[in-house]
Amino acid sequence: MSRLLRISLYLLAALFLVGGTMHFLTPEPYARIIPPYLPFSQLLVFLSGVAEIGLAVLLLPKPTRRWAAWGLIALLIAVFPANIYMAQHIPTGLNIPAWLLWARLPVQLFLIWWAWLYTRKSASSL
Repeated sequence: MSRLLRISLYLLAALFLVGGTMHFLTPEPYARIIPPYLPFSQLLVFLSGVAEIGLAVLLLPKPTRRWAAWGLIALLIAVFPANIYMAQHIPTGLNIPAWLLWARLPVQLFLIWWAWLYTRKSASSL
């Protein structure tokens, strides 16, 4: 099981590293899904990208793994309103089917569970 958790750890880190990088390569789609009641959408895209990249990197070393996993959980919870907003108000130009936007919400819960696996003390020994 330890080997599977280690592979899963690298996959999770890679997922957030790529996702965070995309905030800088193509920021506009991210800015469009931020609810209008949140100001400074471009800044929020930048900050969430920095957080994703930083937490992905901090997930790998044993001393910072548990804190990074908790940080990813907090980040996933923080961006959940944007995912709900995106499902309710499909942004023009994204060409994403509505069913896929709604399906993304339980995926977010799965990602929270996945990050939670690395909050346990036993995960810091991988």
